[in-house]
Amino acid sequence: MINRVEKLSLLSEMIAFAQIDENIKSIEYKFLSGVAKQLEISKEDFDYLIVNPVTYKHLKSHSERIVQFHRLVLLMNLDKDISRKELVKLHNFGLRMGLSHESINKVLDLMESFPNKIVPPDFLIEIFKVQYN
Repeated sequence: MINRVEKLSLLSEMIAFAQIDENIKSIEYKFLSGVAKQLEISKEDFDYLIVNPVTYKHLKSHSERIVQFHRLVLLMNLDKDISRKELVKLHNFGLRMGLSHESINKVLDLMESFPNKIVPPDFLIEIFKVQYN
């Protein structure tokens, strides 16, 4: 289980990703707010993170890193107009988390073949499992 510092770091990272295009859209805010609730982060702390990001904390658990990457993919796909800048940023987040370059690329390539570009969790896990072994 991840601790509070890691949870704040995850959420801060997602907020930074949503802010790539300068402001957080309403749909992104709602999604992030839901993630905050899931992580048991208060609304006050969530709103504070929007203005005051915390330092990135590397997750030890490979499975937690995969879950976080999936959250970032979902967040990116809320916006129907995915820019090259967002793809590069997502790829770099994945690499920084220690995920394999090949797996990240496979997820981004496969994304196009799914409705709404949302890769189902079981596909995502299988992709990373193959590369992890």
